[in-house]
Amino acid sequence: MSGNVPADPETLARVYRSLRLIRRTEEEIARIYPSDKIKSPVHLSIGQESVSVGVCDNLEASDVISATYRGHAAYLAKGGDLKQMMAELYGKGTGCAAGKAGSMHLVDMGANVLGMSAVVGTTIPVAAGYAFALEREGKGRIAASFFGDGATEEGGFSETLNFASLHKLPILFVCENNGYAIHSPVKQRWATEALCERVRTYGIPATHLGDDNVFTVRDTAEKAVAAIRAGEGPQFIECKTYRWREHVGPAEDYDDGYRTRDELDAWQARDQVAATGAMLNDALRQSIDDEVESQIAEAVDFAEESPWPEPEELYSHVFAD
Repeated sequence: MSGNVPADPETLARVYRSLRLIRRTEEEIARIYPSDKIKSPVHLSIGQESVSVGVCDNLEASDVISATYRGHAAYLAKGGDLKQMMAELYGKGTGCAAGKAGSMHLVDMGANVLGMSAVVGTTIPVAAGYAFALEREGKGRIAASFFGDGATEEGGFSETLNFASLHKLPILFVCENNGYAIHSPVKQRWATEALCERVRTYGIPATHLGDDNVFTVRDTAEKAVAAIRAGEGPQFIECKTYRWREHVGPAEDYDDGYRTRDELDAWQARDQVAATGAMLNDALRQSIDDEVESQIAEAVDFAEESPWPEPEELYSHVFAD
C-alpha cells in the first residue's frame, strides 16, 4: 500500500475503524434493503470510503461538512450518529430528520453535518454560504464540501468557485471522481479531463489524486486544511475513486453494459479497508471489527424498535419558528 502511512498506531487504528464502520454499515444496509424495512432509496458509498475518511480525519469537531445523496460515508466519517442515521433510513421518528428525509437527506448538526440533498450540485453553494458565515464568525472553523464528478457540470459549481475565491472563504472542495454520472462515463461528458486545471483558473490551488489511497488523501487534505486555516482561502482536491455497487440500490450493475467487472477487479485489488486492516496486528483488528459489529447491531435494533413519526410531525419544520 503506497502513501505516507502514519507512524503512530492510534491514527492507524482510528482510520481503520472509520473505514470499517462505513463499509460494514453499508453492507448491512444492502442486506436489509430487499426486506423493504428501509423506506428510502440508498446510494451506497462502498468502495469510496477512503475519501471521506482521509479528509475528515483532519477536521475538528467544530468544522462543518456537506455531502451529496451518496453521503453515508461523509456522515459517519465526520461523526454523525449511526443510530439516528439507521432510524432515518427506516423512516422512524427517532431518525436524524425525524423520519422525513431518508438516506439522501441526512443531517446531524450535533456533528456539524449539514443537510444533504438529492439534487446534484446543490450542496456546493450551501457549503460555501456556511463557510462565508464561518469566515465572519472568525473562530478558525472551516467547511468541507464533498461532491461527485457530475456535480462539477452544474452551473452552481463554477459560480461557487468564483465566489469562494473572491472572498477567500475557508472551504475545502472535495470532488469524489468515480468516473460516472449515473451511467455516463467522464470521457463522454468532458471535452478534457483537466478538472484541476479548470479550477485553478479561479485562483484556487487544486490537487489531483489518481487513486483513493486513504493515507495519500489524508496527507493531501492535511496540507489543504492547514492552508485554509492560515487564511489562504479555498483549496480543491480531486480524488479518483470507484463505487462498487449500482448507482442507486444494493445490487451490482456490471451486466448493464456501461462498465466492466475488470474495472471493479482493479479497484478491489487495492481496497483501502482491507489494506489498512492488514497493517494492524490481528488482535487489535479483531477488537475493532467486533466493536463495529456491536455498534451496527445496536443501531439496527434502535431503528427496528423506534416508533413511527407522530402525525403532528407533518407540520414541523414547515415554517421558521
